[in-house]
Amino acid sequence: MNQPNLFSAQAEQNRRRAAPLAARMRPRSLAEYAGQEQILAPGRLLRRAIEADQLSSLIFYGPPGVGKTSLARVIANSTSSDFKQLSAVGTGVNDIRAVLQAARENLELYNMRTVLFIDEIHRFNKGQQDALLPAVEDGTVILIGATTENPYFEVNSALLSRSRIFRLEPLRPPHIRALLLQALQDKERGLGNYQVDLQEQALAHIAESAAGDARNAYNALELAVLTTPPAADGVRHITLEVAAESIQQKALHYDKQGDNHYDVISAFIKSMRGSDPDAVLHYLARMIRAGEQPEFICRRIIICAAEDVGLADPRALQVATACMDAVHFVGWPEARIPLAMAAVYVARAPKSNSAYMGIDAALADVDKLGDFAVPRHLRDSSYPGAKQFGHGLGYKYAHEFGGYVQQQYLPAELQGKKYLNPTGNGDDLPEPWFQHKNKKQ
Repeated sequence: MNQPNLFSAQAEQNRRRAAPLAARMRPRSLAEYAGQEQILAPGRLLRRAIEADQLSSLIFYGPPGVGKTSLARVIANSTSSDFKQLSAVGTGVNDIRAVLQAARENLELYNMRTVLFIDEIHRFNKGQQDALLPAVEDGTVILIGATTENPYFEVNSALLSRSRIFRLEPLRPPHIRALLLQALQDKERGLGNYQVDLQEQALAHIAESAAGDARNAYNALELAVLTTPPAADGVRHITLEVAAESIQQKALHYDKQGDNHYDVISAFIKSMRGSDPDAVLHYLARMIRAGEQPEFICRRIIICAAEDVGLADPRALQVATACMDAVHFVGWPEARIPLAMAAVYVARAPKSNSAYMGIDAALADVDKLGDFAVPRHLRDSSYPGAKQFGHGLGYKYAHEFGGYVQQQYLPAELQGKKYLNPTGNGDDLPEPWFQHKNKKQ
């Protein structure tokens, strides 16, 4: 039998004192938890389940510093179940099996459920995730997973089907502001034993610059307080300059292989389509700062120029393809300029998706109806013997009629079919050029 460690309590107390402010200030209850009202406001499903201690398996998904682990710890403090925690980093299948075996014994011997929290569950490989499945399925454990990656990509479908997924959003500046003020007042866990004068501009700057990441804000505040010597009055005065130096440039929540990558590029494309050049430049800047490959950005601009601008301004596609050449020629950092030019041009251009919709409609008919015979007068008549089969017979050469002549071009089975429906925007005229010309005359 193990003897109690007489120094364990003191060691734990020392460990907590040495922990960063963000770790010390983790909320202990829902009352101390900030943000995520969309899932935790009074009356919401998750809040009711926590308060009633009636949880099912959960996956918390969101960027760093928004409270995924903190929410799991709040649940740990609220539940009568045995709470176990594993980190996907350094945990093997044998560790998982040991926890699951203990959970079975808890249930069989003491009728006690086990809540198993796994941080960074997206780092578990398929074998590790499969090891969890039987215990989750039969209720031996209630799984709570936390991930910064889209669980629909990173967690196997069997676990997903047995879990409720809750997305946690970046904290808003008022949430972060409240957390910082609480930390300044808390004498047990926070910075309340220091005399601190945090100027309003400094507080606002940290709250705004933290990018929704409470951990980032706590780290900046702690650094500012601990590195600022007391003035003659014994007070540590935290000015805007000190706050700006402490938080530095915020880390971008952008993983080129992760979910945020797709969110940002999606917003970039939709902003070009929606004709908002300022939003386009914002998302372009985020991709550049995050180290996105310029060729990847170029491809998206080219696609948008063809799909969304299309016939309304065919020059947009020329500008976009020229951008690709320019980017290859000049490289970073100058590549940012042709990228910005092309993206803004596409954003400001008139929009028409008639060519995009037209080709998709034509493809759908080819797939569905097959390939009808080409009208005989349109067939190739250049090879020997072709004219004997009637190829080209009766074909009218448009230039002999002033550039346009009416005749059958579609296969007989598709006569009257309209694939192109011009929008009338920009150069995408609602009628062919020859009709437009006749109107002018």
